[in-house]
Amino acid sequence: MNDTDIPSEAPCVLDVEASGFGRHSYPVEVGVALPDGRALCTLVRPQPEWTHWDDAAQHLHGISRETALLHGRSARAVAELLNTELEGRTVYTDAWAHDYVWLATLFEAAGLRPRFRLEHLRMLLDEAQTSSFDDARRAASEELRVTRHRASNDARTLQLAVMRLRQNAPSATH
Repeated sequence: MNDTDIPSEAPCVLDVEASGFGRHSYPVEVGVALPDGRALCTLVRPQPEWTHWDDAAQHLHGISRETALLHGRSARAVAELLNTELEGRTVYTDAWAHDYVWLATLFEAAGLRPRFRLEHLRMLLDEAQTSSFDDARRAASEELRVTRHRASNDARTLQLAVMRLRQNAPSATH
């Protein structure tokens, strides 16, 4: 299987790269792996009041504040894109507590409400699958040949890891 033939029953997975992990951090990139195999990724232009920046976060994702300012879409444009693509869906993330706050920050700045529900990826896995998740994620990253830590790459990797674990489960129901 490669990234273009992920089964239609694949979960919708979202990942957010942010300015840091502090109380005033905000999203700088949002990536989504859709069930049909498509991936979306967009930079988010920081709002004027979004000033927190952590160099350690930049080192991890490789996105400078200047790049986000120059090439990012407005909070409203990103929120509208997410609502258009994700409306009515349950969307999964491996970092629910962080991603929920960052999406709330995005949607508040946009003056919109999300039209999708965010859940933790663990909701899709049983206990044995959860304990094997880190290994499955590493294998998926190698299989997809991910070389950069970016939101859409992370979302695609997480999606493939979940699919592999569910396909290999003895009682998996697809």
